[in-house]
Amino acid sequence: MPFGKRRRKPEIGAGRTLAFGLRRDIGRVRENNEDQLLGLLAVLPGATEAHPVGLFLVADGMGGHAGGEVASRRAVELVAAQVLRRLVLPVLEGEPPEAVQDVLREAVEEANRRVWEEAREQQSDMGTTLTAALVVGGHLHVAHVGDSRLYTYDAEGLRCRTRDHSLVGRLLELGQLRPEEARHHPQRNYLYQSVGQGRDLAIDVASYPLQGCRYLLLCTDGLWGCVEDDEIAQILAEGGEPQLLCDRLVERANAAGGEDNISVIVVAFPPSLR
Repeated sequence: MPFGKRRRKPEIGAGRTLAFGLRRDIGRVRENNEDQLLGLLAVLPGATEAHPVGLFLVADGMGGHAGGEVASRRAVELVAAQVLRRLVLPVLEGEPPEAVQDVLREAVEEANRRVWEEAREQQSDMGTTLTAALVVGGHLHVAHVGDSRLYTYDAEGLRCRTRDHSLVGRLLELGQLRPEEARHHPQRNYLYQSVGQGRDLAIDVASYPLQGCRYLLLCTDGLWGCVEDDEIAQILAEGGEPQLLCDRLVERANAAGGEDNISVIVVAFPPSLR
């Protein structure tokens, strides 16, 4: 269900391109940061007008020692390289790009294979969540594995566009657990699917129109596990530049305990692209 109806504020970003902010924070408990973020913006030439394109990735590594950090970095690097090579460069060279959903799915599959092979070579159990968002014109394309999340925020409020590949997430889907129980469940961090922890991977891939969208939010569970959705919605409703919103969200997660690494990307859409 959507959370937090938007209060009217002056619009930001009056230009014709996207804007984004990101922040990666170690939190207040962990000794190292296993999260990785990536944000890329481009304006590609078109027959009549330029088209903004944005690629945004968030990954939360696991595996102890340096394993989680390696897994999340590898996954982000590999997916970004595949998307640029197969979707962005063909447009610059005057060729039609490949189907977006197929490219995203195959890029995550390749990242899974490479991380899994490296984990076997190192005799490591490293793995990572991965949520990828590709904005092309007025559409959002998403590929997702794990329990990092992607939200959209518009006049109807905050809406989560990904599902958690976790035991608790599955129990919620089946109606065997209430949301208020999920936040403190002892197995809330147990994932049944992540990049690099098996040869086969079922990737969630979807596309959504962006009409009316004001913000995208990508984040690891260091944010949504500490800060309720209605509070996240309230912060976004107050508006402002995307980097400022990232800072506010991270500060709020740290104020709530900062028990995990906290990674946040906020993408803002100017009125001309809504």
